[in-house]
Amino acid sequence: MQEHMAADLRIIPLHVPGEIRKGADLATLVIESAEARGERLNTEDILIVTQKAVSKAEGRLVRLEDVQPSAFALAYAAEHNKDPRHVEVVLRESRRIVKMDRGVLVAETRHGFVCANAGVDASNVDGGGALSLLPVDADHSAAELRDRLREVARVAPAVIITDTFGRAWRTGITNVAIGVAGMDPLVSYAGQTDPYGYELRVTVVAVADELAGAAELVMGKTDGVPFAIVRGFQYDPSPGSARELVRDASQDLFR
Repeated sequence: MQEHMAADLRIIPLHVPGEIRKGADLATLVIESAEARGERLNTEDILIVTQKAVSKAEGRLVRLEDVQPSAFALAYAAEHNKDPRHVEVVLRESRRIVKMDRGVLVAETRHGFVCANAGVDASNVDGGGALSLLPVDADHSAAELRDRLREVARVAPAVIITDTFGRAWRTGITNVAIGVAGMDPLVSYAGQTDPYGYELRVTVVAVADELAGAAELVMGKTDGVPFAIVRGFQYDPSPGSARELVRDASQDLFR
């Protein structure tokens, strides 16, 4: 494992004018956005990509007018003043419902993520007439984007696809990694000693989540910045997978 301290960490937001449409070539958009800022993407960089950009490009959108809500969705929506079509899509995208309380649906997605509304989101999508779903396989999406960047620009940075999650015991939301390619999303310090000689036994740092959260500071939610370049972080190259960030059920103390 290499040293992960970054003496000078830089995060570069990449603005994309207009809407990302189904079938968009994200790699080309990244390269063009970087060039517009006078930047050149390097293999040593980490490219941060919002889930919304990936979902739009992959056509992972559902129009509300096409959704027929179930009886359960109708009843729940009426009780909590929700759109029953939105509730129905959340139910369809859920592997299991973890918690239903005060109008909040916390669900486990088919990917294993536990989050509000199974990652179904109406923000920044067609003025509220459609819903965005998580990519079917965000790891695969990240790997495909990395391969495409290698093809069109001859660089292969690590790629992290991010989404915004809440956190148990903490107020506020933060970006986390839901798809990873080209880097180890975790760094284990087990077996190393601190400056006082204490041996670390279970310390594992979710560096992909930390990088996702840091990048969100320059990307915002309403500024049309679907990409960011993280430069200066020494990551461990590997195929990578966000599934490594999902705690196994046998170790989940809250099931």
